[in-house]
Amino acid sequence: MARKTETAGQADPLAPVTLAVGQEELLLDRAVQQVVAAARAADADTDVRDLTPDQLEPGTLAELTSPSLFAERKVVVVRNAQDLSADTVKDVKAYVAAPVEEITLVLLHAGGAKGKALLDAARKAGAREVACPKMTKPADRLSFVRSEFRTLGRSATPEACQALVDAIGSDLRELASAVSQLVADVEGTIDEAVVGRYYTGRAEASSFTVADRAVEGRAAEALEALRWSLATGVAPVMITSALAQGVRAIGKLSAARGGRPADLARELGMPPWKIDRVRQQMRGWTPEGVAVALRAVAEADAGVKGGGDDPEYALEKAVVTIARAARARRG
Repeated sequence: MARKTETAGQADPLAPVTLAVGQEELLLDRAVQQVVAAARAADADTDVRDLTPDQLEPGTLAELTSPSLFAERKVVVVRNAQDLSADTVKDVKAYVAAPVEEITLVLLHAGGAKGKALLDAARKAGAREVACPKMTKPADRLSFVRSEFRTLGRSATPEACQALVDAIGSDLRELASAVSQLVADVEGTIDEAVVGRYYTGRAEASSFTVADRAVEGRAAEALEALRWSLATGVAPVMITSALAQGVRAIGKLSAARGGRPADLARELGMPPWKIDRVRQQMRGWTPEGVAVALRAVAEADAGVKGGGDDPEYALEKAVVTIARAARARRG
C-alpha cells in the first residue's frame, strides 16, 4: 500500500495503524484524540489503552490485540515508540504487518534516527501517517493559527493572525487556546484591533518581569522569568532592552536629587508610579553596581545580536550579574 502523510485533521482515523510522527506534543495529542473520537463514534464502548514504552513489554501487545468473544472495538496507543525495547519492536513489527480487525493501533514516534526500523516497518505496511512536526519557524506558527481559525469556521485577517503569533509566541497550546477564546468571545471577522485588546503587551510584560526581578536582586526568579519568556517566543532583543531600561532607571534616580515623585517624573521623564517602583528597587545599588550592570547589558545585547554563539547564555549571564550588582550594598 502506498504511504500517505496527513495532517492531524485529515480523514481515515480508523485505519488499522496510525503513525503520528514528530515532536509537537499538541499535534501528537490531537492525532490520538481524533482516532479515539472516531472509534467511540463507531462504538461508544470502545476500550482505549494508552501505553508508554515501559508498560509495553514483550507479549503485551499480543495480549491487548487478541480476539475478543464480544468483538469489542479497541484503540491501543503507544507513546514514544522510538524508545521501545528490541524485543517489543519485533512484536510491533509483526502486528503492523497483520493488524487485527476492530483494533486501531496508534504509534507516536519522534521521527529521528532512533527507532527508525520500526518507523520504516510501519510505513512499509501502509500505516496511515500523521505529521506532527515541531513548529520552530514563525511562518509555520502563522499557518497553524490560520488553520485553527478555518477549522473553527471563522475568519481572521492576516494582520490579526500575525499579531496573535507576535503576542503569544511559540507555544502551540497557547496559540490554539487564544484562537478558541477569540472565536468564543468575538462575533464576525477577527481583526488586529481585537487581538490587540486581548493580547498585545504580553511579550513586553514578560520581558519587563525579567528586568524587575533582576534589578531587585532576585536572581532565581529573574532566571525563571527569563526561561519562561524565551520558551514562549519573546525575542531576546526585547529582554535586553527591558534590562537596559531597568538599570538606567536605577542610575538616573540614584543621581537625581530627592524630591516628590511628580517633580522627579518631570525631571527624569518617568511616570510618577515608576519613580515609586524604582525607589524601592534601588535599595542595595551602588554607582559601581550600576556601571557593572550596564556593561553586562551591553555584552548581552552584543550576544543576542550576533556577537556570540548562545543568546540564551548571554542573557542568563547578564541577569545573574545584574542581580548580584543589585545586592552589592546589602552584601
